[in-house]
Amino acid sequence: MTAFGRVAVVLGGTSSEREVSLNSGANVLAALLRRGIDAIAIDGIPALLDAIRAGGIDRVFNILHGRGGEDGVLQGALESLGMPYTGSGVLGSALTMDKVRTKRIWQALGIPTPKFAVLHPGEDVAAALAIVGLPAIVKPSREGSSVGVTRVFQAGDVQAAVDLAARYDGELLVEQLIEGPELTVGILDGAALPSIRIVPPGEYYDYHAKYISDDTQYFCPGLVGEQETTLRRLCERAFDAVGARGWGRIDVMQDATGSFYLLEVNTTPGMTSHSLVPKAARVAGIDFDELCERILRTSLGGAQ
Repeated sequence: MTAFGRVAVVLGGTSSEREVSLNSGANVLAALLRRGIDAIAIDGIPALLDAIRAGGIDRVFNILHGRGGEDGVLQGALESLGMPYTGSGVLGSALTMDKVRTKRIWQALGIPTPKFAVLHPGEDVAAALAIVGLPAIVKPSREGSSVGVTRVFQAGDVQAAVDLAARYDGELLVEQLIEGPELTVGILDGAALPSIRIVPPGEYYDYHAKYISDDTQYFCPGLVGEQETTLRRLCERAFDAVGARGWGRIDVMQDATGSFYLLEVNTTPGMTSHSLVPKAARVAGIDFDELCERILRTSLGGAQ
């Protein structure tokens, strides 16, 4: 379609989520081509910037997951070149990649999120646990796709969880573990898609359950009636509060009383065969190819 010009689908990269990004990007590229859009795949930011400088690229469909693609680095480079792109801008990307700062903003606005403590290298793990209590989640503050995440039910297991999370850069997040249904809500151009309730085959929704297992169950909409409406409006508000734009996904837990607790924002969610935004879009009457085009269409306003 001539309205978009030539689209570079940037995928892969060097983050811990490279393989997922390659999978997502291949699916997005195929969808855009089926819609008659002139699109090419480019692996990583350096190659993308070289292609832009060489000329012939009119906009970017960003499907780089994790560091570089979701943290404001790519967005800043594209802004400096005046290149339109999909997804959140510099501020929204950088902020939401940092789970700690995202949660602090939500707390300030009264948006519910689990109790948490920040753990810097060498700091007292016991002090963090005293704030949060058990059970808890220990995770890197700036990774996605469940990388480096451990659920902790006994104090004796905490150090191993900290050691795993500390393999990744940034602060560590020790977070209250909310036990109950796990939900996620996709956002497309400011509006929430139907929620999805996730029932993994194991104890929780880890990397294997997200990207490999065919036994994970997904129920969409995940809720009914007033609860569903309340959750969608809450997620729209939370997405906007952290400067996120275009499209994304918010992960949520619901406790035994029915209360919601927002965990984090993904500004470039997966687009694999197991991914959640496409599942929710399908229930809303939007097939995968149309979804990709609608995400691309959010870039028509120019640089973010």
